[in-house]
Amino acid sequence: MKKWIGLGCTLSLVTACASVTPTFSDSAPATAVPLPALAPLTIDQPLTLKRIMANPDWMGNAPQDPGWALDGSGIYYWQKQTDSELSVPFLMDTQGHTEALPYPQWHRAEHKRQSQDGRLAAWLYEGNLMVMDLPGTAPRQLTRDSSAVNDFSFTLDNQLLIRRGNKLYRIDPASGLTRLHAELVFGQKPDAAKVPDSYLAQQQKRLIRYVDKQYRDAADKAQRQQQRQQADPTLAPRPFYLNGSEKLVTLSPSPQGRYLLAVVTDKDGSWRKDHDIMPNYLDKRGYVEAVKARARVAEAEVASQRLVILDTQTGEHTDVSWEGLSGFDADVLAEVKRENAARNGERYQSKNALRTLRLMQDWGWEQSAIQWSPDGSKLAVMLEAGADNKDRWLATVDLQRGTLTSQHRLHDDAWVNYTHNEFGWSRDGESLYYLSEESGYSQLYLKPLDGEARALTRGQYVVSSLTQSRDGSRFLFKANANHPGQYEVFSVATDSGEIQQLTDLKGGLDYRLSPDENQLLLSASGRTRPPELFIQPIGGQARQLTHTTSDAFLDYAWQTPEIVAIPSSHQDKPVYARIYRPQNDSKKQQGRYPAVIFNHGAGYLQNAHYGWSGYFREFMFHNLLAQQGYVVMDIDYRGSKGYGRDWRTAIYRNMGHSEVQDMLDGINWMAQSLQVDDQRVGTYGGSYGGFLTFMALFTEPQAFQAGAALRPVTDWAHYNYGYSSNILNTPQIDPIAYERSSPIEFAQGLEKPLLIMTGVLDDNVFFQDSVRLVQRLIELEKPTFETAIYPVEPHGFRQPSSWLDEYRRIFKLFEENLNP
Repeated sequence: MKKWIGLGCTLSLVTACASVTPTFSDSAPATAVPLPALAPLTIDQPLTLKRIMANPDWMGNAPQDPGWALDGSGIYYWQKQTDSELSVPFLMDTQGHTEALPYPQWHRAEHKRQSQDGRLAAWLYEGNLMVMDLPGTAPRQLTRDSSAVNDFSFTLDNQLLIRRGNKLYRIDPASGLTRLHAELVFGQKPDAAKVPDSYLAQQQKRLIRYVDKQYRDAADKAQRQQQRQQADPTLAPRPFYLNGSEKLVTLSPSPQGRYLLAVVTDKDGSWRKDHDIMPNYLDKRGYVEAVKARARVAEAEVASQRLVILDTQTGEHTDVSWEGLSGFDADVLAEVKRENAARNGERYQSKNALRTLRLMQDWGWEQSAIQWSPDGSKLAVMLEAGADNKDRWLATVDLQRGTLTSQHRLHDDAWVNYTHNEFGWSRDGESLYYLSEESGYSQLYLKPLDGEARALTRGQYVVSSLTQSRDGSRFLFKANANHPGQYEVFSVATDSGEIQQLTDLKGGLDYRLSPDENQLLLSASGRTRPPELFIQPIGGQARQLTHTTSDAFLDYAWQTPEIVAIPSSHQDKPVYARIYRPQNDSKKQQGRYPAVIFNHGAGYLQNAHYGWSGYFREFMFHNLLAQQGYVVMDIDYRGSKGYGRDWRTAIYRNMGHSEVQDMLDGINWMAQSLQVDDQRVGTYGGSYGGFLTFMALFTEPQAFQAGAALRPVTDWAHYNYGYSSNILNTPQIDPIAYERSSPIEFAQGLEKPLLIMTGVLDDNVFFQDSVRLVQRLIELEKPTFETAIYPVEPHGFRQPSSWLDEYRRIFKLFEENLNP
């Protein structure tokens, strides 16, 4: 199931709620759900690493993947159970009264799609299709099969189309009759009546009457079958035969069911090689297991996709041409290639060629890159230049001719963002709406098919999470318009562009609009408060529904981190960070404190915000450090999310340098504003944060006295294609970018103590990354590093004992080197 809320936020038992009126505070009441093994925290009790790194069930388990009941009378959500990896679904009414669903009713908690006329709803549960009449009849199960349904959609006449593999079936919800609607076969169409072109076959037919009769009989049979196919509705339709060297990516039917858009690609293309494996040294059988792993960016093969229009009425198929896309064959990397060639004493001559084009791959959306207009007469697709990542096209497709008309081209000399790509049709089917960063920030645009686009939102803030009203008169969206770290829900009128702020919780949130469009279901959080569910009438006040965070967590006097804007010495915008102030003077020397800078992971992620952080263990660890007399800075360096396009792309072809500059500005600011001793600063982080720890210690050794790198990237040429190629292009084309961005190239700069910690079963950043760097440091005769390995851990650690061991080592590193 999808996890709509949080990153690793886990909470527990639910009780009825009381009404509260936020702005979202960091002190909402809750019901105690401590784990029996842990005594409750007291306000004056110092934190311990054992408590912080324990099974997070002691904090409670937050509601996940919430959604409205179809009639708006209640809310479904899932919740992880205490001391278990399993989750169960709940139904809660709008007053907060909650019941767990028994097994036979679990399907009710799945998100549902409605037919255009609102008479039917359908959903997938465990790969099978459920349907119900509205309002409120008992659901009916239409399929029960071990072969899962890949996807489904409603037709305009309230039939259901489901896809299983390369077949599309049509189901009558009333009778349950299932008919094959279309079948795709990848291979040559068989024709028993066709004489092969070879001399021997032609001779055989000419000389042997029996053979000639076989060909004539086959031709007669084929003709009769074709006639029956056209006149006998009981027969299954004939397959569409497509190139045998290709395979299906996805199949999207029009609302009438007549046209299908098939997206295909080379079946031999692969994101991995046979040698891409990850050793599991603790296999249950006692052997070393070779686990398959993804390819590295230096080797990944990215295949183009091809679009084909299939007409189920005529049986014809039409290939879609790319020529309607402006710049589809442009040499957008010419300057990069020229720079790399010049370094090798060569000269690059620019040339145009077909780029690798495919459906847009958005890492955060729930929609498809294929969108049919409400009446099914028009088709829009969002495409990207998959190999160079410099263009995104929104195009309409001529269903008869197979041509594209470019409605919008978003070009970025760095890379087009892999989020903020939502789009769709206006309710009348005459315009397209979409998000675009062309202004420098993700904003909402509306474009008539034959007219100019109009911006519905403007400003230096980020728009996401679009919801179009049923009548098309307005859009709801989420944005950080008031502060980069505060997200609220807004609406904008489609005609006038008038914007109205709907929530005022001043924290972090996600939302879902109620079926009657009069209420919002909110998942809201604060800096010291995990997510809870709220309900808010539009124009009214938010009321808390769930109280799932434990008393053991809520009753503790957590320090609320300050969100500060640090002046930058490298650009005109400040660097935002969370600050934890020291709670005692035990480590103060000559009037100054030691400091620790935390570097969040993912690169493109925001952590200096007013909501609950996915780094909840680090939040508690930073409280512990502050109790021990440290200043802690949690910094949103350049490249982080939430600050617009220029901030995001500041690291293009040069990762790890602008971020470290931002860290240096942070040290200067702490020295001036928080009495920090700039000669007693350490840093740590995981994944991208581990990479930045390396770059900080390797390139600015005078500024950092110690660092801990967790599950760290050491060489971007060994990371995955989808992430690395956006920022650095590929090693074959742009080795300069990889060499100046990979820590292994700067390892000779290590002077201060470094701790490297990594999981052996990490299939995101391979264990091999750390192994290669360790060997490099050994050969450089660097004596100031240590390593710790975790044999059973993937990228995100799972065992409390591993978390505890890891952070004990980090704390010891800082104690020994920042508090001599």
